[in-house]
Amino acid sequence: MQLKSLLAGSAMLALLAGCASSPMEQQQEEAATAQQNYQGSLPCRNCDGIDLDVTMVGEETSAAEERTFTLNASYRNHPQTPPDENYAGNWEVLTGTPSDPDATVYELTPNGDGQIYYFMRIDESTLELIDPERRRFENGEMLQLKRQ
Repeated sequence: MQLKSLLAGSAMLALLAGCASSPMEQQQEEAATAQQNYQGSLPCRNCDGIDLDVTMVGEETSAAEERTFTLNASYRNHPQTPPDENYAGNWEVLTGTPSDPDATVYELTPNGDGQIYYFMRIDESTLELIDPERRRFENGEMLQLKRQ
């Protein structure tokens, strides 16, 4: 009788251990797939370019507080050598632009002070910086970030 209880208890422990590790592994997999990094160099009047690195965490369907971002901007060969700009905050998904009502636009709002950034998704691997009215700039191809 004790052997049956011991086996039943062992089986229950194994089952619980399997259940306990499964959600953890799922969360790690989701975290790995829910982070996207985009990089590019934007034109600059007074320097050789602005290197932009944007990391977006979360999915479009995630809760608002789970959609976070970091944005780092570095000025190359600027005569005044400004410090790098680093922002963190939350991002929202907006639909439509004046020229494309089905376009997907990401609105990146930094915590505290900082400019709100708008990026239109061109395809799965490309974002393009657009203006706050969700219009593309004439030199849009020069304002694109590529997924890394």
